[in-house]
Amino acid sequence: MAAVLPLLGLRAFVEVGRLGSVKAAAHRLAVTPGAVSQQIKLLEGRVGVALFKRERQGLRLTEAALSAHPTLLKAFAQIEAGLEMLEISNARPRLNISAMPSFAAAWLVPRLGRFTERHPDIEVRVEASTGLVDLARDRVDIAIRHGMGDYPGLHSRLLFAPVLLPVASPALLAAGPRISVPQDCLAYPLLHDSERADWRLWLKAFGVDDLRATQGTRFGDDFLLIRAAESGQGLALVRDIHAREEIAQGRLALALDSAWPTRFAYYLVTLPATVQRREIAAFADWIIGEAQSTQ
Repeated sequence: MAAVLPLLGLRAFVEVGRLGSVKAAAHRLAVTPGAVSQQIKLLEGRVGVALFKRERQGLRLTEAALSAHPTLLKAFAQIEAGLEMLEISNARPRLNISAMPSFAAAWLVPRLGRFTERHPDIEVRVEASTGLVDLARDRVDIAIRHGMGDYPGLHSRLLFAPVLLPVASPALLAAGPRISVPQDCLAYPLLHDSERADWRLWLKAFGVDDLRATQGTRFGDDFLLIRAAESGQGLALVRDIHAREEIAQGRLALALDSAWPTRFAYYLVTLPATVQRREIAAFADWIIGEAQSTQ
């Protein structure tokens, strides 16, 4: 009787070896890090050798694992390709969309019903993730990205540029150093949303590239972020529509009044070879129309 292949353990081994992290592999496989670690442990017991060495930068394949990893990586890629061929045979087209959690929850999902009403034959799957996806490897058809629009090798289309305002409590600004240019904001503690990307991208749009832009306290939603700014904990970068009332009532003050860098925006990103696929073209036309109505 043939031995049963430990497919779960092999898949965990492939993903941890590719990503160098149990946590990243768990996110990719949609399981817990503990489940991935357990599968690796079981596989090591099965083959009788250690598969990973823990280093400062993460996990590294052992010498024994290095020889097997490329073969298994290719094998699982072939399995996924075969599965995709079976799924393509389904008459109903499917769209896999990756977007940041804040964008998906606050903007995309509330409007998505209008797309499905217009195209009931297209099945849509939205994955909310802060990490950058590989459109070819991760089987994602469309990514919604927030940045400067520089995506080499990919086809990108501008959606809209949300206006983010640097705000703080009036007392904090009065007591602290003067802010005349964007770089002056770095003299204050910076407050971040869950993705911790806006300050870095906003400053980069003004030509400021500084590691301090990623440092500071992080909050799970804009309400908490604004409350922290009101209490004088630092500067927050928030959507203009979320801070209007606080600014009007004097609870927050605009730290810097400057022209908005329009390149710092949301973009729809696809592989060049898939732009003309019917379902992708339909979604692109719809979301660009929604973005124009938002503006």
